Amino acid sequence: MTYVHADACVVIGPLSQRAEPGAHDLCADHAAKLTPPVGWQLIRIEGEQAPPERTHDDLLAIADAVREAAGRPGQDEGTGAGESSGASPTETRHDGSMPGRKHGHLRIIGDS
Repeated sequence: MTYVHADACVVIGPLSQRAEPGAHDLCADHAAKLTPPVGWQLIRIEGEQAPPERTHDDLLAIADAVREAAGRPGQDEGTGAGESSGASPTETRHDGSMPGRKHGHLRIIGDS
């Protein structure tokens, strides 16, 4: 979305490939619901709005990046300081979590 103040016009189109000063990326829902200021013209440029396909590797890379940014070790890396030494490594709770282990808010849910 861009504003052209000289023409009193709002232009909504496909996401840009590079950052543009004064341009704002909107999700499809917000782009559809946007209304221009009173007295302004709204121009919608239709474009290919298909969401990108995500692969399993993409999701794992995102989870790894979030885990790294949070300063938490990966699942296969040693034990964390927050783990309880008395808990069995195979013991799980009814919600699928391991006792004494902190979990991030992102989880991969497999196909059933």
